Amino acid sequence: MRHVRLGLALLFPALAAAAVPLLSQAFSETASTVVVEVPVQVVRDGAPVRGLKQSDFAVYDGRKKQAITGFEVIDLTTQEAAPGAAAAPAVSAAARRHFLLLFDLAFSDPKAILQARKAAAAVVDDLHPTDLVAVATYASLKGPQLVLGFTPDRAQISAAITTLGRPELLGRNPDPLRLVLADMKSETKPAAFVSGSGAGAEAAAAKDEAALDELKSLVAAEERAENTAQQQAIANLTHSLAELSHVMAGIEGRKYVVYLSEGFDSSLVQGSTDESKRTEMAEQATGGESYLTNSDEYFGSGKSLNQVEKMLEEFRRADCVIQAVDIAGLRAAGDLGNRRSGGKDTLLNFAKSTGGELFENFNDLGQAMGQMLDRTSVTYVLSFQPDKLEWNGDFHRLKVELSGDQARGARVVARPGYYAPKPYTQRSPMERMLDAQSQVVAGDEAGSLDMAVLAAPFQMPTERAYVPVLIEVNGKTLLAGKQGPTLPAEVFVYAFDSNGVIQDYISQNLGFEVAKVQPVLMQSGFKFFGHLELPPGDYSLRALVRNGTTGESGLRILPLHVPAFATEAALLPPFVPEPPNRWLLAREQPRGDYKQAPYPFMLAGNPYIPASRPVMVPGEETQLSLVGYALGDGQVEAQARVLGSDGRELGPAAIQVLKREAGKPARLVANVTPPKLPPGEYRLEVKLSAAGASHTSSTPFVVRGG
Repeated sequence: MRHVRLGLALLFPALAAAAVPLLSQAFSETASTVVVEVPVQVVRDGAPVRGLKQSDFAVYDGRKKQAITGFEVIDLTTQEAAPGAAAAPAVSAAARRHFLLLFDLAFSDPKAILQARKAAAAVVDDLHPTDLVAVATYASLKGPQLVLGFTPDRAQISAAITTLGRPELLGRNPDPLRLVLADMKSETKPAAFVSGSGAGAEAAAAKDEAALDELKSLVAAEERAENTAQQQAIANLTHSLAELSHVMAGIEGRKYVVYLSEGFDSSLVQGSTDESKRTEMAEQATGGESYLTNSDEYFGSGKSLNQVEKMLEEFRRADCVIQAVDIAGLRAAGDLGNRRSGGKDTLLNFAKSTGGELFENFNDLGQAMGQMLDRTSVTYVLSFQPDKLEWNGDFHRLKVELSGDQARGARVVARPGYYAPKPYTQRSPMERMLDAQSQVVAGDEAGSLDMAVLAAPFQMPTERAYVPVLIEVNGKTLLAGKQGPTLPAEVFVYAFDSNGVIQDYISQNLGFEVAKVQPVLMQSGFKFFGHLELPPGDYSLRALVRNGTTGESGLRILPLHVPAFATEAALLPPFVPEPPNRWLLAREQPRGDYKQAPYPFMLAGNPYIPASRPVMVPGEETQLSLVGYALGDGQVEAQARVLGSDGRELGPAAIQVLKREAGKPARLVANVTPPKLPPGEYRLEVKLSAAGASHTSSTPFVVRGG
């Protein structure tokens, strides 16, 4: 079965040139069969209902009852409370909660926005480690701006919230997937709010003052605008939020927009609520002076009302809840009299119409959000396979019911429908970017591209290690499908540490002229050489390669340990040099602190390129390059064994150390001879012993048939 993640959302037209990552709707495809996942939450008396079985549910696609082919129960209260991405793989994409923190700059006072950042940061602190968070702003002049895409990285989320309005960061993001906002090489600690006195508080106050100046330049003076201009501003807002709902519709799992705003004047939509004003306008109309009455002021704007209702219907269809936060109370005391009238009514309408709540008192926000998080902590993921589903992007309505006694007093919360997938060539650039980002965040190996990844840390004078990353992509799988004259290949690599923080990343777009490189690609493929700069720790490296024409992709996950070289011995993975000119080579653009780092792969004084997935022949010698740090002096003894793909030992492999080169790191040349093995994938484990200590490392290899 081939798993394909499809980004089925439209994105803001104002962001047409930006690469915006939001998690996409997930389908599993085999031929024309699509598996639809439906996350369901059941609540009784305000608390989640546990212990339900597959037989308790019924799913209808339109009017047709569907056979439930998959059933999964996710209870976040039983998930290990490990931080960041470490706990993410335990929760399926359909069961994860997504929170978009949306700061409304068009209908809010800048001072209130600055204070709202602190409350938003407090909300993030209360979320489960598997929850994903994105940060965005909306301004009349610039439209919607995605500051950070959905990510589990709490350090990036903190940086996105605390830097709202900072000129040096607004609109400048080198990461095309928008997973990285702040450079962790310069941000040793997550950004935080500083209170109290002293130099830290003074620095924070200075940053806030700079942010306030920037926000003032972005916030439009809505109060001074005429009604027609304000109604156009409302039209722009509702249109943008409707497009946002399209994005959220393509996301699996529960979705929440935490909308931080003062709201717009509701009288522009519903008419004036001032009884004296309405009486005066009524008397003018009955006295033959209707020409003095503004009909929109009396009746409201039917056009604006329709725009608002259409937007809210899109949110309901997307199964997306607006949690509206009235930030007017965060203004300075002298500014409270300037808040626009009717703003609270607008926010209340947004929230209630989508199943959310209005939070007026920020002191109660944390408690109220905590209750919501508890209600949504248990998710039942139901799967079914619709028959003869056309790949046309149409919306299909869903209904989920409980059977028997379980239905009494229970409220079922489920997505109201799903969008059918559509071919990759028909998706917008934003939809394609959604697909790439979702694969990286999900962290599940998948895809039709046959590829392999090698990475190893080398000591440098600074704290961060130099980590070369070599990605091999099978050319036949890359060329599968209809190609144009140029084959665009996209390469992304992200290093998530044990806390879910992205410490470094690689992003590269490659272009191959098919007529020139097709013979080499068909014979082998292309090899990409890049590097990461990482501090000591444990990492999950996620490497994604995608054919930009067909959308076929591959994602590989590689665990990596970067030692503290000053105090820790390390034996790097055994490297297998391969003959030159085998691959079509591509190298990253120079970047980072180590642009001129010494070439790390040397054997007997000569450079070589290691294989990311070595091929070995049973009974024949294969040359190895062994590299280590603090292995000990003197005689080195080596042992090797072969492990199966399941980790089971299959037998020893003959190994002989031929030479140890002088210098640091320690470099040894060895030959290894694997035992008789059938074709398949294996792992070679090498153990070196010297000076009373032993060190072990391993590398995957392949035995080919025929």
